[in-house]
Amino acid sequence: MSLAATSQYRLLGPEDPAPFEVINPDSTYPVVLVCEHAGRLVPEELGDMGLTPAELRAHIAWDIGAEPVARMVAVQLGATLVLQRYSRLVIDCNRPPESETAMPVVSDGVTVPANLNLTAAQRQQRIDEIFTPYQTVVDEHLGKPACKSVLSVHSFTRSMAGQFRPWDIGFLFRHDQTTSRTLARAFEAFVPAERIGLNEPYQIDDESDWFVPRHGEAKGLPHSLIEICNDQIADDEGQSRWAEWLKQATRVFVEKDLK
Repeated sequence: MSLAATSQYRLLGPEDPAPFEVINPDSTYPVVLVCEHAGRLVPEELGDMGLTPAELRAHIAWDIGAEPVARMVAVQLGATLVLQRYSRLVIDCNRPPESETAMPVVSDGVTVPANLNLTAAQRQQRIDEIFTPYQTVVDEHLGKPACKSVLSVHSFTRSMAGQFRPWDIGFLFRHDQTTSRTLARAFEAFVPAERIGLNEPYQIDDESDWFVPRHGEAKGLPHSLIEICNDQIADDEGQSRWAEWLKQATRVFVEKDLK
């Protein structure tokens, strides 16, 4: 099928999985977890997006290690987790869909051929078939009476655009400082304080972020966007270690701030 948009054009075919997976959907645990960059799937219609297998395994395509960490925390706490399965290069579900970075033409210096010269209709298909269904399911679970807070699990790369990032974990926020600071203090039991960042390695704004403005702040829920350096969670051992630490920090947060 051509990528030319028609009224019958569908991005996701019958063999493509749904854009989300929900773990523990009926949980009554007060923290809901989300993971916007969990997967690196590409719809069959888009092939390899013009990228090499190595590029589709790299940090530009997904948040390395974030999904297994989030999944282990959810299982151990019995918390709900909503995972997004498709590559952030298809559409980034932590960006406003109108943002230039939502379907990037270039990511960390790598050109994404499938994102060149997208028509408005093609962009809308990615929104309608991936972004909106995922966000709708997140909204559903954040609207449940049991949900008292929401945490988003991400990973970041140690260097970006030639800049070294010394932090092993960062907590991102804007108006709700309490949640991130409680989690950061809890992590001081596991990680040297100088390797814990507040609003590092990114800062939140309306133009380039979705989770904090649209889910945490708009819904009035205590929240934090958690960024773990991917060199810490690139293998099973690291993922298990950081999941244990995040589980313990989340329990501290629940006992301190949600009681």
